[in-house]
Amino acid sequence: MRPLRRGGYNGIMKGIVFNLLEEAVTAHHGEETWDTVLDTAELEGAYTSLGSYPDEEFVALVNATAQLLDREPQPLIRWFGRQALPMLGAKYPRLFAGYSDSYSFVLALNDIIHPEVKKLYPEADVPEFAFDDSTAGVLALGYRSPRRLCAFAEGLLEGTAEWFGERVTLDQPQCMHRGDLSCQIVCRFESG
Repeated sequence: MRPLRRGGYNGIMKGIVFNLLEEAVTAHHGEETWDTVLDTAELEGAYTSLGSYPDEEFVALVNATAQLLDREPQPLIRWFGRQALPMLGAKYPRLFAGYSDSYSFVLALNDIIHPEVKKLYPEADVPEFAFDDSTAGVLALGYRSPRRLCAFAEGLLEGTAEWFGERVTLDQPQCMHRGDLSCQIVCRFESG
């Protein structure tokens, strides 16, 4: 297993992300597994949704979970994103109000969704997205973040498609993990 690395970024992550990770692991693998993850990561695990925590703690939790479940960190992060989206929808339904499909919801990330996230969590460091919807039926999403959590973004996109009763096909022709300056995630959403 190749552990997840921070990529030289010493940021702060909002506690809601830690809470969602705990919920996902506990729901699918039990509370004992989460307790073992905390022990393996040598962390206490007392995260509040409004609190801010070092990125390195998230990395430690991901690496401990991957080790315990015998999975690679990047696919684990993608799985986590897919699990996190419906949990966010249940906690904050107003973020999804007014959107009838994945396409319109994803296009609203920078202008509507991220500002709403900033209202809830003012210190949140959200990624930057660029969009190209010039090809019919295709949405190319440019992703840039010092955290380099494009796998999480892919999982969130999969979770979004499920939320709206759709399917999505994702391709990633550019990735920061392969040396590109930003990631490009090409999405094709289809009715479920």
